[in-house]
Amino acid sequence: MAIAGIVLLIRSVRLTSKFTTSSDIPVEFIRKKVKLRGRLQRITECGLEIEHVPITLPFISSWKQEPCGVLLVKLAGVELTEAGKVWLQKELRPSQLLWFQLLGKENSELFCYLLVNKGGYFNVNLNEEILRRGLGKTVLVKGLNYDSKTHWKIHRKLLKAELTALKKGEGIWKEESEKESYFRKLKDSWRERWTKDNDLKTAGPGLSATKEGHYDRFRRAYGSWKDNMGNYSLVLKLREFVSRLHFRRKG
Repeated sequence: MAIAGIVLLIRSVRLTSKFTTSSDIPVEFIRKKVKLRGRLQRITECGLEIEHVPITLPFISSWKQEPCGVLLVKLAGVELTEAGKVWLQKELRPSQLLWFQLLGKENSELFCYLLVNKGGYFNVNLNEEILRRGLGKTVLVKGLNYDSKTHWKIHRKLLKAELTALKKGEGIWKEESEKESYFRKLKDSWRERWTKDNDLKTAGPGLSATKEGHYDRFRRAYGSWKDNMGNYSLVLKLREFVSRLHFRRKG
């Protein structure tokens, strides 16, 4: 009982510790994708400077003196446009409380989901919201193994949000050139993934059944995405055909 109590106390102290640098954060926190509470200090070109606000316990906070410092947080899997930076400046205010979910770390930078409370139990994921508005583009999540199931799961959610903006022609996706560039980039990335898949399968028995299952799911997901985009392209062609008929009648 005494040992269990000591272990519980140590865990409580770790959970209520204030992190002032990325090196303070335990590796297991990032591996388990722990959500931390913070207070926004400012938004810079490098990212968001957030002061960690630990969830304190009365018997600990009464005697514990908190250190000073901020964490450099970046939106995981999102490349902000200039319009996106402006929107973020308007959406967030200094000293605002928010949550950031740890996904990856690279040097002093933390790559996170940024969660903002909009009343009650409703939280908005700003990473996905920015992509849904066409104010950014998806990129690989730094600090994560790109071949891992975790990275694919996160990236798939972000791609889904980006595709919503693309279909509606929101933000940067109003330009046809941006759409064409997007399709080329995505097609090349899938081709690279397939090539790697085939290389791994021809490597012999070293490939585990789990890995094979992961790539099979990846391929099926691509087939579903391709069908979806095929239907979308058909709709665009029909709209173009109808608009041409309309202008011919006017002429």
